[in-house]
Amino acid sequence: MAQANKNQDRLFLGFDFSTQQIKVIAVTDAFEVVYDGHVQFDVDLPEFKTNGGVHIHPDHVTITTPTKMWVKAFDLLLSRMKASDFPFHKVVAVSGAGQQHGSVYWKKGARIQLANLSPDQNMFDQLKDSFSVDDSPVWMDSSTADQCLKLEKAVGGPQVLASITGSRSYVRFTGNQIMKISETKREAYDNTERISLVSSFAASLFIGDYAPIDHSDATGMNLLDIWTREWAPKCLEVCGPNLAEKLGPSVHSTKPVGKVSSYFVKKYGFNPECVVVAFVGDNPASLAGLAPEQGDVVVSLGTSDTVFLWLTKPTPGLSGHIFANPINQDDFMSLTCFKNGSLTRERIRDENSEGSWDKFSEMLKKTPPGNNGALGIYFDQMEIQPFAEGVYRFDGEGNKVDSFPPEVEVRAVIEGQFIARKVHAENVGFQLGPNTRVIATGGASNNQEILQVLADVFNSPVYVKEVPNSAALGCAMRAKHTLDGGKFSDIAQKAHPSVLVASPGPYSQVYSQLSVRYREFEKMIETQSQ
Repeated sequence: MAQANKNQDRLFLGFDFSTQQIKVIAVTDAFEVVYDGHVQFDVDLPEFKTNGGVHIHPDHVTITTPTKMWVKAFDLLLSRMKASDFPFHKVVAVSGAGQQHGSVYWKKGARIQLANLSPDQNMFDQLKDSFSVDDSPVWMDSSTADQCLKLEKAVGGPQVLASITGSRSYVRFTGNQIMKISETKREAYDNTERISLVSSFAASLFIGDYAPIDHSDATGMNLLDIWTREWAPKCLEVCGPNLAEKLGPSVHSTKPVGKVSSYFVKKYGFNPECVVVAFVGDNPASLAGLAPEQGDVVVSLGTSDTVFLWLTKPTPGLSGHIFANPINQDDFMSLTCFKNGSLTRERIRDENSEGSWDKFSEMLKKTPPGNNGALGIYFDQMEIQPFAEGVYRFDGEGNKVDSFPPEVEVRAVIEGQFIARKVHAENVGFQLGPNTRVIATGGASNNQEILQVLADVFNSPVYVKEVPNSAALGCAMRAKHTLDGGKFSDIAQKAHPSVLVASPGPYSQVYSQLSVRYREFEKMIETQSQ
């Protein structure tokens, strides 16, 4: 844990209330990280008996977190900062992120308690009985399949719901979780004064009042109209009575939601003028941390691969998600997740390259872009889009084959994955522009040959950014941007410049043709899987 440099004039705090821990970083105007701390729920708060930050219930689909544990973890994190003589008085703006889709249920009367916290006690002792539902449903919960069907049916089907809210109905999305609470715990629901997301709950602790839900996190609820940025009346009606009143207002991610409460001023020495900027979901916060510009593509290459897009004219569909953009008030971001990512790449490496990434890279370099028409689709696990499982190989003539030579297999898995990422990006509105960049992150972004294929498939230059704790850093950056104004991209370039690592070769026609074929093969696979 780094000690703060007392010579710095202004500091910005970025928090990340994630599934397994709360993290915080403090940065200067020059984005030097002067403090980095965390509280890990399982290790630091064993009395709550969480595993990976959650409780998995006997049915294995209901997954929750004790709400008051987050409050106690927040107390512990701040007390550690105070013990290290952190200069709270230098903090001029704060923002943060919360795991998306989690919900917090404040009981009637909690607002008064929140506004009148005594600095002589910690938050936990004063707020532990302030929740009408003790266990917060989180993003891992998948117990709301019935509610999802009910919501989609009520509005006219999954595509209609996606056209309104940016996504079809998903079990982890908060509207469906709220509907389940209203149906199965009606007394608790009726005793609820305000429903927060994890992000707005954390902001509420800071300002001593109920903080509004920000647009980017609200678009992960199946409740907000992505076009008007207002709650969608039909969705509210289905998910719970008086729900608009319980949710309160929503605001854009760039807006201040208040100043730190007197509790923080008296207990920790915060400046009473310290601004609290809207807290957002962790995915929008990570997008901000990586700081793309309009038209960019962010490709995260991890256990699951994720593609983020900055969009001005999205086309919501039955796969992927459209969220409000956390940086620009008028724009959108999309998120599309692919379950088969690095583990599939590692399996092909182990089977064909003796477990060596160096050998894997050499084999990639020896095969031509386009792989002479050979195309592989690798769904080791049941994929999200399409909903299918299995390995499918096609030769240059479009015939299905049982195997490829090792060097063909190596290129096929990388090309097949990246063509899929591009195809599904196009499905939600991505259009290649003259200034489009691909920003790569995650484990595979260290492999030059893999990144070259990414550049060729997207026909765009690939940049990398080393951004540890991207969600927390993104929130510190947003805090500074809200306070100071200016272009977010200028702040981002100062925080962590982009590094060009791969430029596309003359293969756009090759991959355009392969993309057409990929769409045909994927449609066939999806039909066979139904």
